[in-house]
Amino acid sequence: MNELLKNLTEAVGVASYEHEIRALIINLIENHVDEWHVDAMGNLIALKKGTGASDLRVLVDAHMDEVGLMITGYDSNGTLKFEAVGNFNDRTLLGKVVQIGKKKVTGVIGARPIHLLTARQRGSVVKRDTMRIDIGAKNKDAASDKVSVGDLAAFVTAYEEVGDCAIGKSFDNRAGCAVLIELLHSKPYPFDLYASFSVQEEVGLRGANVVGYSVKPDVALILECTPAYDLPTKDDTSPNVALGKGAAIYVMDRVAIQDPRIVSHITKTAVAHDIPFQIRRPGGGGTNTASIQRSRGGVPAATIAVPGRYAHTPTMMINLNDYANVVKLADATLRSLTPNMVKRD
Repeated sequence: MNELLKNLTEAVGVASYEHEIRALIINLIENHVDEWHVDAMGNLIALKKGTGASDLRVLVDAHMDEVGLMITGYDSNGTLKFEAVGNFNDRTLLGKVVQIGKKKVTGVIGARPIHLLTARQRGSVVKRDTMRIDIGAKNKDAASDKVSVGDLAAFVTAYEEVGDCAIGKSFDNRAGCAVLIELLHSKPYPFDLYASFSVQEEVGLRGANVVGYSVKPDVALILECTPAYDLPTKDDTSPNVALGKGAAIYVMDRVAIQDPRIVSHITKTAVAHDIPFQIRRPGGGGTNTASIQRSRGGVPAATIAVPGRYAHTPTMMINLNDYANVVKLADATLRSLTPNMVKRD
């Protein structure tokens, strides 16, 4: 059992409400870094001093927030109205258990039972605005005594391992956080390594905007969990990435083109060290690379990711060998990084 992944994925950290996951990560890294602080946005930024062999200033980022829900009101029957924090497919929500607010009040997402639907209703997707969270309250007053408008709700999903795979919530992006923690537990790099566990990625890459500006890196590596669409489809569509085929290397997504020099270095490193990798099909989605590469005067940046099925749902799946290969590739990429690789002609 990978206890690091278990503890990280089961912790709560809905975007803007990252205090629990942040406290856990601080406990996991504080004896392995030289300095750490939490900025005004809530980003956790740590410094692991290097050997002095290189004067590069390198940033490695992994966002620690997850998608979730926000309570927006009450119905007279005591159920709770809610909105999404991050993007969801409505079909993934019904019947899921959540925990709400500081008191972690337990609730279940529900809607009218299928027995009471018309034939037409049965053939359509239940819209999110018709769903409610049921906390067992008798009425509106009882519900408001337990939960406040603005409270955030996180999904409740136990971490499990099935063969080479792991199942749990929020691998996006606790898998990236776990990789970064493992890097901080390793021996020093040739340069000073700044590690950021950033906030609010799921609502607009917001924490990374601040990190890129404050750290002022010469180069940045972003660690992520990227959606894997690799199950059989009617049209036999090629997957963007697939579980079990290695670390996923970004070249372009919806909001950023990765720095070709860094991408080249990552792929050459993978080949040299015989680390399985796959190129993520360009297009769609986005990572903190988009924010960090545009900070100050610009930062060469690229993303390495763990492929994960069922992103932005209450339950995801990753391959543990892919995860291990991302750790190996990120470590080898950093240890062989030189100033010449990011100099412009």
